[in-house]
Amino acid sequence: MSERPRLLPLLGGTRHGSRDAMTCLYRCGNACDHPVPNSSDNPYFGDLVDAEVSRRGVVRAGAVGALVLGFGGAAAGALAGAAPAAAAPATPTAPGTDEALAASARPGSGALSFKPIPPNKLDTLVVPNGYDHAVVIKWGDEVVPGAPAFDVRQQSAAAQAKQFGYNNDFVGVLPIDRRRALLVVNHEYTNEDLMFPGFTSQDALTVEQVRVAMAAHGMSVVELERVTDTGQWRPVRRGRREYNRRVTALATTFELTGPAAGSAWLRTAADPKGRTVVGTLNNCAGGVTPWGTVLSGEENFNQYFVGGDGAPEELKPKLARYGIPTDARYPSGSRKWDRADERFDLAKHPNEAHRFGWVVEIDPFDPQARPRKHTALGRVKHEGANVIVARNGHVVAYMGDDERFDYLYKFVSDKKFLPGNSWVARKHNLTLLESGTLYVAALTGDSPAGEIDGSGTLPADGGFGGRGRWIKLVSGNRSYVDGMTAADVLTFTRLAGDKVGATKMDRPEDVEPSLLTGKVYVALTNNSDRGKVGKAPADEANPRNANKHGQILELVEERGDNTAETFTWSLPIVCGDPTDASTYFAGYDKTKVSPISCPDNVAFDATGNLWISTDGNALGGNDGLFATAVEGPERGHLKQFLTVPLGAETCGPFITRDNRSVFVAVQHPGEISGASVENPASTWPDGDFAKPGVVVTWRLDGGPVGS
Repeated sequence: MSERPRLLPLLGGTRHGSRDAMTCLYRCGNACDHPVPNSSDNPYFGDLVDAEVSRRGVVRAGAVGALVLGFGGAAAGALAGAAPAAAAPATPTAPGTDEALAASARPGSGALSFKPIPPNKLDTLVVPNGYDHAVVIKWGDEVVPGAPAFDVRQQSAAAQAKQFGYNNDFVGVLPIDRRRALLVVNHEYTNEDLMFPGFTSQDALTVEQVRVAMAAHGMSVVELERVTDTGQWRPVRRGRREYNRRVTALATTFELTGPAAGSAWLRTAADPKGRTVVGTLNNCAGGVTPWGTVLSGEENFNQYFVGGDGAPEELKPKLARYGIPTDARYPSGSRKWDRADERFDLAKHPNEAHRFGWVVEIDPFDPQARPRKHTALGRVKHEGANVIVARNGHVVAYMGDDERFDYLYKFVSDKKFLPGNSWVARKHNLTLLESGTLYVAALTGDSPAGEIDGSGTLPADGGFGGRGRWIKLVSGNRSYVDGMTAADVLTFTRLAGDKVGATKMDRPEDVEPSLLTGKVYVALTNNSDRGKVGKAPADEANPRNANKHGQILELVEERGDNTAETFTWSLPIVCGDPTDASTYFAGYDKTKVSPISCPDNVAFDATGNLWISTDGNALGGNDGLFATAVEGPERGHLKQFLTVPLGAETCGPFITRDNRSVFVAVQHPGEISGASVENPASTWPDGDFAKPGVVVTWRLDGGPVGS
């Protein structure tokens, strides 16, 4: 391809809030340029159960509810009857064991000791005084032993399938023992502008370059080792490294599980039984399970398909509800992957799109195990899924559908979790997400409607809050939605949510239960369409029209039971500039908190402090990572812990259970309109051109991060 001169607006080209136009194109296929997929006029759910639900119904996640990832405590035990390592993984310390209970400290309520990072526009990663950081792995680095050295001008699909993929989102770290761990990372999407020298257009890409992009999607599993006795980690570069693995959109086969597997909606010419799928797409956030696997959410899969105009007429409304345009062969933002694989052409293979949008489960300790897509958890634009074991032993997974005006979901397993590291327990637990009950959330506020005017002004009671109900959609093979079978509900879950009147939320992204309190926290990123003509107006859970900055939602399940069907909720943080009257930080003195915009991912450290990463900071600075206590007098005292380089989004985060290491993914550095390999807007991390990568941060004195 011939090179072309470019004009580089270093900090310009933004739209739809603060996201650059280049990010809008590659991250979600210009989703905001298309109609909002949710055109339903579902009413607000007002008839909740008569019984009063206590807003203080909090419970500690008891003996079977605390996931402890072993760092700093006893080494993770070998499974009974262990075979060689590749076939017999060491799993996280089993919930309910003495080690788990000892490590389950009280919820953090003390001050975070680090000095907050000020907002900035530096092209580097900035951490507090007394901390250090290092790049763990970046795009093109070796994953599978024997991978060729990365050469940006000589890329091939075969090489990329062995190298660390492109944009990295979710980060999970699972211990093998005190000094070794497995890093599991999602590779969400590619930006061909910043990958291929001389890029001009998708049409000009060779078929091999399209295949490179397909191989750069998916997931990586990388064995890590601790650096001396610090909080630093690095990839193991010697020995067998039998766990190291690449999962790609190009060649990895996935098994479909659950009630929709084998249904007519999932059958294609290549898979007439509807049981296996090649590849995973747009993997965003995820979660680590109590049985030592990783969940990954397929999000903006719509942009990978073409030919919606040629799909069957009866299917077009369903495609449109998932953001797939049906009025053009190549919609705006199309990647045109049909040039490399015709299954992405819906005119020829109309069911192929139904095989994406699921929660994926991968066992990083067994490289030979086929990853699975769990249909029982429903099909939406999954940001991710996070699991807690309820007091009664059932597994509960919380999920967000990352779209303007879409919904919040919960799944409760039919089977109960078996604690322990035996083969019997692990084999059983690997089936927990294959059958259960799927719910969608409906929320109501407890303030008079006149007090919620779209400005973000607090109601008279001093806070945004109310009650909610989990509406049952499907249980096993039984549908609770009129006119829809179980397979219909699970394949077209958005349409089921429309029918039952779920509450339209401001882009529900990461949803994380605290393993210490059982409370659930939701990152609601933003929604610039809130309150526009013909769009849903502000409500108490989404209290600002033209919401640029987002909010954090806190759910407390009835009686502290994560399997309950009713809950109370509040907004402990309403994001933005603390000097803005529409912001709120749990009542804490706003002169002492850091500004925050567009929360995306949330995580907890071992003492229960909430960590929040951002995507699309609409306040003008780089995105970053923040932390706050969620209990006690320091609740709401939000402090910025780090910032990422120009154009980047902060993803992850993951804090090891010994609280000595914080991992974050630096996604799409330098993704600024006009940038290219030859003319980069960011030179992080190597000083030449931008490369996404994973970073670890630790305290220089070896102490716990944060506090």
